[in-house]
Amino acid sequence: MPTVTIQDVKRYAKRTAITLASIVLFLVAALVWAWNERADMTDTGLHPQVVDDTPETAVTATWLGVTTLLFDDGETQILIDGFISRPSLFESLTKRPVTYDAPMINYVMNEYEMRRLAAIIPAHSHYDHAMDIGAIANRSSASILGSESTANVARGAGVPEDQIVVVQARSSYEFGDFTVTLVPSVHAPIGLRGEVPLAGTVDEPLELPAPITAWREGGSYSIVVSHPQGTTIVHGSAGYRPGALDDVQADVVMLGVGLLGSLGRDYVERYWQALVTSTGAVRVFPVHFDDQTRPFGEIALPPKLIDNFVRTAGWLRDIRDTWDRDTQLYLPVFGKPLVLYPEQIPDA
Repeated sequence: MPTVTIQDVKRYAKRTAITLASIVLFLVAALVWAWNERADMTDTGLHPQVVDDTPETAVTATWLGVTTLLFDDGETQILIDGFISRPSLFESLTKRPVTYDAPMINYVMNEYEMRRLAAIIPAHSHYDHAMDIGAIANRSSASILGSESTANVARGAGVPEDQIVVVQARSSYEFGDFTVTLVPSVHAPIGLRGEVPLAGTVDEPLELPAPITAWREGGSYSIVVSHPQGTTIVHGSAGYRPGALDDVQADVVMLGVGLLGSLGRDYVERYWQALVTSTGAVRVFPVHFDDQTRPFGEIALPPKLIDNFVRTAGWLRDIRDTWDRDTQLYLPVFGKPLVLYPEQIPDA
């Protein structure tokens, strides 16, 4: 039997360490490559809506990334969601406690002139929809509308109770000429094994810092924003309840598409029919298609490893051409007001 010396053991350990280090470096390089393998926005085949001669009385919606949308009719503003602080990928993966980015919130509220803000309404209570609602409410007199979970997110930020409204399903709330109705919906089943990610409720005031897992869904809504000029549905997550919007007529749908492609084309078609075909919408803007780990204002598609929005956009165009040929499908532009109800609609 050969004798094993200390030198042999050292040589074996050294070779093993080098091999393991090489494997780790290869895996890290592969992950970095996969994370940076992204399509360009122009690859989607979708184009912005262009409207000439915007009237001063137009109702607009300004997309601020993910599903944060600022509605404005010149008198009153409604903010759907409130996600400005943007935890990094590292903070999200490591579940490090995060808190508000106060300077960025101040900048955004000033830059987009949120001085007539009447209501803040998150589609549900996940961090990428509701993280900053309390900080925004505390810098304004706006009411926060949503579920009991949303109320606890607001309470954790110290928002006065008289600014918090726990909504009743399908009840309507008026703010200036806007009427807002929250129709109960469901979150898209995009988690492992078809589950809802971070399901559950926020059962006590959510004080920060806290990991992003502290923001639980708490119930999802289709948010119907009506105005004398027209009606827009904001649907933040790609889940749906068949027939829930059959009695709602809309001009515009802000269609949440986050990880929608992972659910398959048949699901996407049923989703389109439930949100667009059934409501008669003539304009559709996908939202929640961008990488939410990027800093506020940096718009990029997610890595193809995570979500292939180019493929999903192709499905949406094909489904539109099958069911709703007169419906226009546009890509929103970050920070640029969209005229929601133009008299003449350009082709798209």
